[in-house]
Amino acid sequence: MKKLLKQLVIDTATKNIFLSLIIDGEEKQFVYEEGINNHSITVMPYLEEMLNKENLKLQDLDQVIVGVGPGSYTGVRIGVTVAKMIGYLNNLEVYTVSSLALMASHSDNPYVLALIDARRGNAFMGLYSNVNEKLTLVSEDVLDNVEEYKSRIETDYLVVEEGKPQIKKILNTNLLRKIEIIHSLTPNYLRITEAERNLINEANNEGNC
Repeated sequence: MKKLLKQLVIDTATKNIFLSLIIDGEEKQFVYEEGINNHSITVMPYLEEMLNKENLKLQDLDQVIVGVGPGSYTGVRIGVTVAKMIGYLNNLEVYTVSSLALMASHSDNPYVLALIDARRGNAFMGLYSNVNEKLTLVSEDVLDNVEEYKSRIETDYLVVEEGKPQIKKILNTNLLRKIEIIHSLTPNYLRITEAERNLINEANNEGNC
């Protein structure tokens, strides 16, 4: 009997937690729900519930696909940590995908600007196309001023800030990246952390003394 491919998708980079269980190319279970800064609390119970509905355990999976950001610093870290743990402990293949690509897949508009607010007029943004029913990256994900970025786009587009991903669309792209060494899996924050910023400021202050 042919072994069915079982894939788990995890994304916690935004206010909405997204989990999907795909068996032989079909999405069998999913969770897409707004959280209240509680993704770390809900992600494992939701995963267990989805697996139980299909009479599966984590070790029955073949692949984990994780949204690595950009997005909420804490949120991105949660999803990556969980995917890392599941992949390592169960010897599973792990793939990464942009959280903005997951957002963009929600829309069938020819051009989609996936946008996550980063405050002070800035946002994490990625421009994607849906030409010929295939999601393609038009320009690299960035952290930029929203109005300045939009002014440089030379085509009509739809802004998407939330919405359940069409995961089958993601599976049919070349946007997935396989992680060869699980310990090398890291989030894509697209900005330095406060600790890193403080170190840079301290170094600059010392240099000016």
